[in-house]
Amino acid sequence: MERKVGVNNVKIAVVGGGLVGALNACFFAKRGFQVELYESREDIRRATVVKGRSINLALSHRGREALKAVGMEDKIVSKGIPMHARMIHSPSGKRSPIPYGKKGQYILSVDRANLNKELLSAAETYPSAKMNFEHKLVDWNLESGSMTFLRNDGSTKVTTCDLTVGCDGAFSAVRKRFMRQSRFNYSQTYIPHGYMELTIPPKHGDFAMEPNFLHIWPRNTFMMIALPNLDMTFTCTLFMPFEDFEKITTGDEVLEFFQRYFPDSIPLFGEEALKQDYFRLPAQAMVSVKCSPYHIGTACVLMGDAAHAVVPFYGQGMNAGFEDCIVFDELLDQYNCDFSICLPEFTRLRVPDDHAIADLAMYNYIEMRAHVNSKWFLFQKQLYMILHYMMPNTIIPLYTMVTFTRTRYHEIVKRWQWQNKVINRGLFLCGVSSVLGGTYLLIKHPPCTPSIKLDQLWNWA
Repeated sequence: MERKVGVNNVKIAVVGGGLVGALNACFFAKRGFQVELYESREDIRRATVVKGRSINLALSHRGREALKAVGMEDKIVSKGIPMHARMIHSPSGKRSPIPYGKKGQYILSVDRANLNKELLSAAETYPSAKMNFEHKLVDWNLESGSMTFLRNDGSTKVTTCDLTVGCDGAFSAVRKRFMRQSRFNYSQTYIPHGYMELTIPPKHGDFAMEPNFLHIWPRNTFMMIALPNLDMTFTCTLFMPFEDFEKITTGDEVLEFFQRYFPDSIPLFGEEALKQDYFRLPAQAMVSVKCSPYHIGTACVLMGDAAHAVVPFYGQGMNAGFEDCIVFDELLDQYNCDFSICLPEFTRLRVPDDHAIADLAMYNYIEMRAHVNSKWFLFQKQLYMILHYMMPNTIIPLYTMVTFTRTRYHEIVKRWQWQNKVINRGLFLCGVSSVLGGTYLLIKHPPCTPSIKLDQLWNWA
């Protein structure tokens, strides 16, 4: 069945009012679709307590391009803090910066809640968009397109739509309907590490550390990171195996642990504040979700975490979700809003890319907590930057491709593997050439030995 935007009576239900859902509402309403957004929680803009994840977000090129397409980039960027490099904190307290890319390239630390509020407000400015909060999806009939939502007061709302867009997160209610479909592939993986958020307050009315960096305390099997906020605090996130979290049960054990592994951070937190903050909430789990296809006929499509939840170690979860929105919008342009073409094409394009970034996110956790301590890793980083400077179109660092371009994720992985092979072979050949050259010179020009007679040696003795 074709769905075209020649008329304005095409109704789209966006399920989920988080970041990707709110941005999608902007994209669809901008085209003139009749958009209804349904969110199970209360309106975050009016909530006294904001529930859910609060890990700071790293906004980069892919996300900015999507925001630019709906006229929101400048507003969001003005409320972010540029981070030009990683700042590595060694156990001794030494700090070493590792730039993200070339001069002028940076990522932005943005506040999740504020970004969500801004996107909801932007969607609400379109006359064809309507927000429905405290509406939980409890039933969806694929054949008729009818959806049943449960309100907080116990009443229900039944509605129909032409297209359902599932943006309701890693534990998507929309995706559950996909699970009943034949040949739908799905997997989820909980990593053995959890995360806990802590706060570094301002010092003397200013940031306690350099603000334009993503601070990292890598400790091989675990790590802590800190991102700056506009209120001059830092949101710190401790990533660690759950079994290690469970070993720490008292305030004194917290201080002992931090004194051993993050000694330079204790004065920044304050001892008493650290002990209280640590036990404020238990460590939270992290899940990676993969599925395919992302669509059912012309009735429904999944985007964001509902389609591809990733662990947060590449800073690409939100950016990949925002890229879903702009890719679908580009497909609507390309195929004249024909859903029968756009939905399967969206699956074809995004599944390999989203699976690739999920794998890269897992890899980057190892890099962040362990590899950045390695001299070989730092040498490779420097070598990549030198080669990129000399051959900017041939050798491109992995992080640059992921963060500062819109090159497709799965193509990045292929190119990265090829570059590594070429560089490693080059280093091997250089090493072999050096050994052979040195050997040849030793044979051709042996070191001169002084002609000293045995009786002279005897006399010296």
